[in-house]
Amino acid sequence: MSNDIGKLLVVDDEEIALLNLKHILKKEGYEVTASQSGQRALQFLEEQHFDLILTDLKMEKVDGMQILRKAREVSPDTEVIMITGYATVDTAIEAMKAGAYHYIAKPYKLDEVRKVVREALEKIRLKRENNSLRESLKVFQGEARLITNNPRMKKLLAMASQVATSDSNVVICGESGTGKELLARFVHSCSNRRNGPLLSINCGAFQEELLANELFGHEKGAFTGAVETKKGLVEMANGGTLFLDEITEMSVAMQVKLLRVLQEREVLHLGGVAPIPVDVRFLAATNRNLAEEVKQGHFRQDLFFRINVVALNIPPLAERKDDLPLLIQYFIKKYGALMHKDVTEIDPEVVDILLRYDFPGNVRELENIIERGVALTSGASIEVSHLPEDLRGTCFQTFRRKSGGIPSLADQERAYIEWVLREHGDNKSLAAQSLGIDRVSLWRKIKKYEAGE
Repeated sequence: MSNDIGKLLVVDDEEIALLNLKHILKKEGYEVTASQSGQRALQFLEEQHFDLILTDLKMEKVDGMQILRKAREVSPDTEVIMITGYATVDTAIEAMKAGAYHYIAKPYKLDEVRKVVREALEKIRLKRENNSLRESLKVFQGEARLITNNPRMKKLLAMASQVATSDSNVVICGESGTGKELLARFVHSCSNRRNGPLLSINCGAFQEELLANELFGHEKGAFTGAVETKKGLVEMANGGTLFLDEITEMSVAMQVKLLRVLQEREVLHLGGVAPIPVDVRFLAATNRNLAEEVKQGHFRQDLFFRINVVALNIPPLAERKDDLPLLIQYFIKKYGALMHKDVTEIDPEVVDILLRYDFPGNVRELENIIERGVALTSGASIEVSHLPEDLRGTCFQTFRRKSGGIPSLADQERAYIEWVLREHGDNKSLAAQSLGIDRVSLWRKIKKYEAGE
């Protein structure tokens, strides 16, 4: 029995019976409030919360049925046990129909009272656990939970929240595993379309013909096996949002068909002749540079301008390590609830390893690591032994001269700057920003190294 369950209200207008019952229940370790008046009991119910009420049925002015009805009104989770010397079937049925947990007839046996009280409190405990788990599952599986303390991410979420209220199409960019679909759900949940459907499709998971069928639907007899008319996702998302994940995987021919939907606000079934008007907000995501895809001829420029009204760029986890502690605790709580395990801690050495790790798989990789840890631990803490073997044995990057030996500070600086430049695709402005220096200072350092100084 959980320590926070066991607050009882005992009501009986017979003083001796009331004191005896109070004494019995206090000896069992329960917190007991006693009332010899039904009217006073109603006041207690207004002022306090009780887990369980034991009340006499027949009392003057305010009887047990009135107390039961009041309990149902102010505290539906509170259970009520009726105690009476008038053990008739009719009163028992009436009390049970009104929501009483149990019915005990006087004179009662002490063991019977103890047993019924234990069972009632156990029912309450299980109900609360189930409700708590149900709420946890609802939060962890259904809601758009974007966990962050990072200033850059907070700025991104503020921008996403602002653009959500418009009907503008949005492209979400970011590496795999950064949470692009989660951000899409966030945009939808903040939009005026939040009561409409949110549907999603991975454009890279289907061949062109299948993707067209999934998006646009077909008419009966449009092809072999089309035995009935089928709505596509665009039509099904009417009044809501359609999320196109990995949109750069879509063929150029499919891009033309999607462009027509965006321009005309109507969809045509495969094999159909009558366009169907649709009211859909499009969100798209990609882990590629969409502008570069346009330059390379892989993505249509006209579709780019239609879909890329607003761009939201999610930084990789390696660039927001300050979010790690918060994300770790969130995933521990999530998988502890899903696996029914009381895991609440993580070894500081594990945190240190994770802080020094670059997370090529981003937040999704971190989530998998924590899920594994919760699954493997038999205690309350995730330890180093619960990490994947390759992560436990990771050798973190250092900068050394090819000829070996300990490099000078100048060698370390040069190697580090070269590495940062490579990471940013030789973009000197971004590299200077990451290094914490201005672009002119970076230019001077590069010239100095090129001169062999």
